[in-house]
Amino acid sequence: MALIIQKYGGTSVGTIERIHCVADRIERAHKDGHRVVVVLSAMSGETDRLLRLAHEVTPLPDDRELDMLLSTGERVTIALLAMALRARRLDAQSFTGRQVGIMTDSAHTKARITRVSADRVAGFQGINEQSDVTTLGRGGSDLTAVALAAALKADRCIIFTDVDGVYTSDPNIVPVARRIDKISYEEMLEMASLGAKVLQSRSVEFAAKFNVPVEVNSSFKEGRGTLVTREDEDMEAVAVSGVTGDRNQAKVTIVGVPDKPGIASKLFGPVAKANINVDMIIQNMSQSGMTDISFTIPRADIKKALPLIQDVAKGIAAKSVAVTEAIAKVSLVGVGMRSHSGVAAKMFEVLAQEGVNILMISTSEIKISCVIDEKYAELAMRSLHTAFGLDHSPAGDRNAK
Repeated sequence: MALIIQKYGGTSVGTIERIHCVADRIERAHKDGHRVVVVLSAMSGETDRLLRLAHEVTPLPDDRELDMLLSTGERVTIALLAMALRARRLDAQSFTGRQVGIMTDSAHTKARITRVSADRVAGFQGINEQSDVTTLGRGGSDLTAVALAAALKADRCIIFTDVDGVYTSDPNIVPVARRIDKISYEEMLEMASLGAKVLQSRSVEFAAKFNVPVEVNSSFKEGRGTLVTREDEDMEAVAVSGVTGDRNQAKVTIVGVPDKPGIASKLFGPVAKANINVDMIIQNMSQSGMTDISFTIPRADIKKALPLIQDVAKGIAAKSVAVTEAIAKVSLVGVGMRSHSGVAAKMFEVLAQEGVNILMISTSEIKISCVIDEKYAELAMRSLHTAFGLDHSPAGDRNAK
């Protein structure tokens, strides 16, 4: 008897009708002899509704209380699904993250799992050592599902969502994007962190750490989607496996920073303590003992970050702070970059031909990212997708051998 972890996203449980469809799928799995643990997100749009309420009360809601508020969304769906399953004579019970034993650190709104007791589930939430409710950030139900799969040594972990797998790019922007049958943890981690919304990046990190194969399937139709697993030789045959775009970016530039040791620490220390992720960092060449430092952070964190940054800038005698929100990050991802040269040069050439100016560049072993003006994001994604042969590439079937 196989133990299967199933996770259903917000659109999959967005209505009572959809919840009944999920219950039907679980009932079929049970009849096939499987044991099933189900992780649910809040109904589609519910988390956004709760966030709006919080910001109507105050522009900067307290993180602890925000977690308490947001955790209610998943409690609704787990209770409703348990009712639907019990109506089908299945012995189902709902459990919150606290009840299932998901222990986290105290980084409210983006907590990290420290351990899972898995004695007995709502996704997205846990509890810290002070018994405060915490949430795991957007897509945290994915992380809950993977963590439970690892803790329970499940046979399969299936993420059901509104798409039928991982694509070479966002099909809503690049209509000719193709579904990928199999993708490595590293590629999926990069794509998730760079704007692909299929899986939460920390869930992929957790899956890689504990070697949990994850299937991404559609909850709206039958058939297998994309398997996220260990890298194999076939994956390196293609230089670029995906093109991503992320509009949730803002660029901060601190002008006239004294160029001396310890300044970067004074600047980024307070930002890190506020649990704000800094991505790209560029420091210009020093002139007359002064330099400019630019970096990117999530656009949603600007209100929280800006006062901190302005205080630090004043403390280090910087001249000014400028924020640009109308930017986007476009990235190429592929483990094949390790063995294929010229990828960066080709990317820059394609963007230049389209008249797209590059504001910032960041690279790693398997990805290249460029920050550009937001208005060119879709053009850049489509052009790069075509230029690297993904429109008609065998990337979607590269692992089907």
